[in-house]
Amino acid sequence: MKDAKSFDISRQLVMEAFKRVKVGRGAAGVDNISIADFEGNLKGNLYKIWNRMSSGSYLPPAVKLVEIPKSNGGKRPLGIPTVGDRVAQMVVVMTIEPDIEPYFHEDSYAYRPNRSALDAVRKAKERSYTFHWVLDLDIKGFFDNIDHELLIKALERHVKCKWAMIYIKRWLSVPYQLKDGTQVERAKGVPQGSVIGPILANLFLHYVFDEWMKRNHSNISFERYADDTICHCVSLK
Repeated sequence: MKDAKSFDISRQLVMEAFKRVKVGRGAAGVDNISIADFEGNLKGNLYKIWNRMSSGSYLPPAVKLVEIPKSNGGKRPLGIPTVGDRVAQMVVVMTIEPDIEPYFHEDSYAYRPNRSALDAVRKAKERSYTFHWVLDLDIKGFFDNIDHELLIKALERHVKCKWAMIYIKRWLSVPYQLKDGTQVERAKGVPQGSVIGPILANLFLHYVFDEWMKRNHSNISFERYADDTICHCVSLK
C-alpha cells in the first residue's frame, strides 16, 4: 500500500497541466526556474508535484511581485508563481472548470473556452445599433481587492472536489515576495498573473455583478470581460 494516496489525482492530468502552462509561457517565479529549466528534469519535477498534491502536502511557494507600467502612467502589480506552482494551479483549474463554466453568463467573455475580447467587442457593436447610450465600467484594483470570504462562499456552491478546495485556500493566503526577498502577507485579492486567478475572478464577478444585474436590472444588456464592462442603456438617465 506504499502508493496509496489521500487524493486521487492522475499523473496524466499533471502532464496535461504542464503542457498548457508551457503554451502560456511566462517568466520564472521566486525560484528563478524557467520553463526550460523545469523541462530539463520534467519527469522528476512533475512527479514531485503529483506526489505532494496527491498526499495533501503540497504547499505553494511565495508569489513573485513585479510592477508593470500602465498606459496612464501608473503601475499594475503582477504576481508570478513559480513554474511548478503554475502547473499545480492548472491541475486544479482543469478539475473545477467543467463544474463552474456552465453557470457563467452568456455575456461573460474573459478567460473562457472559445470566447475572446473580440467576441465581446462584436456583441457590443451589434447592441449599439439598438441602444445608443453605454455605461463603461472598470473596477479599480479589482484583482487585488477580491473578498476571500465571499469568494470561498461562491466556490463552495460549485466545487465538490475536496482537494481542489484545500489548495485554492492555500493559494489565496500565499504571500507576495518583493525584489529584496521581503514577503508581504495577503488577506484579500487574487494575484493577477496566476493560473488559478482568472477562473476565481470570473466566479466572484458572476455573483457580485452578473447575477446582481439579472435580479435588479434584467432589462439592461451588457458585455463583461473580466472587470471591464459595457452596459447598454436606452437613455442618459
